[in-house]
Amino acid sequence: MRIHGSCHCGQITYEADVDRDGVRICHCTDCQQLSGAAFRAVIVAPSDTFKLLTGEPKTYVKTADSGNKRSHAFCPNCGSPIFACALSDPPSYTLRVGLIRERAQLTPNKQIWCRSALPWVMTLDAVEKFSQQ
Repeated sequence: MRIHGSCHCGQITYEADVDRDGVRICHCTDCQQLSGAAFRAVIVAPSDTFKLLTGEPKTYVKTADSGNKRSHAFCPNCGSPIFACALSDPPSYTLRVGLIRERAQLTPNKQIWCRSALPWVMTLDAVEKFSQQ
């Protein structure tokens, strides 16, 4: 599936091809901290299909407990997290679903790092809902 994405301010835009069955929700503490949210929804795009159309993201290199290093790219203007990838010759880009224009067509089919999930995340059906603020 061809997708199109942009940061909140529109300075950075991109397109890529993704497998719509590859949407994951990650509950790891790094994703919680890097997104400022309870979890992060992502989808992988092969590097040969990912194309940055406008803008130049700023990057932050994170070292995992395993010692692996990943570059996290974000908009230098609005701060939107764009993707994460290997430091050199990335085989793929892990895109942030919230920035993808076609995000309503991308349904998660796997949750990872659930041992780090905030306890209330798995019980959101019981939380009162409103269509607007």
